[in-house]
Amino acid sequence: MNGYQTRILEHHSKPGGVVAGWRRNGFLIDGGIHYLMDYNPPRATHQLYTELGILPANRVQQKDVYLRFLDEPTGKHTEITRDLDRFADDLKALSPADVGIIDDLISAARAMQGLDMMGIGLSQPSELIGWLDKIKQMWQMRRLLKYLGGKYGGSVRDFVKDVKEPLLKRIIENLFLPDVPVFFVTMLLACLADGQMGVLDEGSLKFAQSLEKRYRGLGGQIDYSSTVTRIIVEGDRAIGVQLENGRQYTADVVISAADGQSTIFQMLDGKYVSSRILDMYESYGAMAPLVGSTPNRRRRTGGHWKIFTPIMMVNFGVAREFKNEPSINIIALNNPLKIGSRDVGMLSLRLFNHSPHFAPPGKTVIQIMAETDWDYWHNLRVNNRLQYDSEKQLVAGQIMERLEVYYPGISAQVEVTDVATPYTMWRYTHNYKGAFEGWLPTPESFKNPVKMTLPGLDGFYMIGQWVMAGGGVPPCLYSGKHVAQLLCHKDNKQFVSHKE
Repeated sequence: MNGYQTRILEHHSKPGGVVAGWRRNGFLIDGGIHYLMDYNPPRATHQLYTELGILPANRVQQKDVYLRFLDEPTGKHTEITRDLDRFADDLKALSPADVGIIDDLISAARAMQGLDMMGIGLSQPSELIGWLDKIKQMWQMRRLLKYLGGKYGGSVRDFVKDVKEPLLKRIIENLFLPDVPVFFVTMLLACLADGQMGVLDEGSLKFAQSLEKRYRGLGGQIDYSSTVTRIIVEGDRAIGVQLENGRQYTADVVISAADGQSTIFQMLDGKYVSSRILDMYESYGAMAPLVGSTPNRRRRTGGHWKIFTPIMMVNFGVAREFKNEPSINIIALNNPLKIGSRDVGMLSLRLFNHSPHFAPPGKTVIQIMAETDWDYWHNLRVNNRLQYDSEKQLVAGQIMERLEVYYPGISAQVEVTDVATPYTMWRYTHNYKGAFEGWLPTPESFKNPVKMTLPGLDGFYMIGQWVMAGGGVPPCLYSGKHVAQLLCHKDNKQFVSHKE
């Protein structure tokens, strides 16, 4: 849109990266977007979706129920709905002794209703935000200031530590993840209440294809099955890239949407780092040994940076319908399930019952996700492929046994079984340790935004989930826009965007 000639080099044979979808015997398996946020006007992100060709090409259905929490230890279930009053009443009925903390949670969500937080916070890159812009942002968010710090700025895990009812604690911790800040969860609840959370009618594959179509229509070039292994640098300036097959491309600017570990410590050999970058990647062991990094070097970030735990994804195409059931269910297991080397106490159950595009008539795709570990599945796949395949089927069988409790007879209705491990995620994306997103949105990562540039290296930017904590669709899209804004600023051009 701003007159730059661009080329995307994509490791996979199709667009989307972790926004993935694939077909199996008439069933569409969706491994990507669970819900889309801020897709209705007047939110700024709606405008962004439109500029990028995502809307109106994709139909989005509003979510009225965020998720249903099924608690096997107590046999109870709770739905998180758009109606905050109903949600509050349901929680108070479960635990009258915890009314105070429930009111705190709901009051924060209500305060965030109607506020375009992403539009305010991500409208332009931090490098271009001056003091007047910061004052304006603070004024726009003035009613939220009390909900962005204190107990709301700490983790959900800390927020619920004094909750008296164990079931209530499990529900609140699983509104997203226990390590995220409380305000992150209340932002999701506000988005739901505002009718700004929806599901894609045709899934992630159509989403990625619409973005690709828009990009090509503007003259963009894409090379698929093109795995970048090295960023070429001369005189501390990125001047191009080299592919796995040895082919090289030169460029005025190199932008990496790959994961941070691969980009910084493999493609760039760890030559352009700061003590902060070293601290971040040391926190979870993702850094190769580097000069200046010693085992006893004191971390300076004030705590550990975390990435999303890898997941196991088991999909079943079944000859059964699930009408009027919530699309996302969190199941707290009474007896943990062994997946790889990890005991799993929580399962995420996703029912693709909102649209006919995922399965033939009268049939449905069921998806179960569970946290697992990278090393187990990677080592098994590399050292013993037969055992790896056998273990995948064993996990699928164990999960189906659990589903029989909720849907008797479902085992006999299975027509397709598709199992993806963290190794599968790595094979198609090369994300470090099969990560499906990058940095976990913890209180620390929100307080310490990641820069899109690396110290001492010109002509280079990073975008995507490894510079936007929490990842997700809007932050990734905004990060790409931010680079375009920075390039225009550097070249003394006025940044433009348009829908046509």
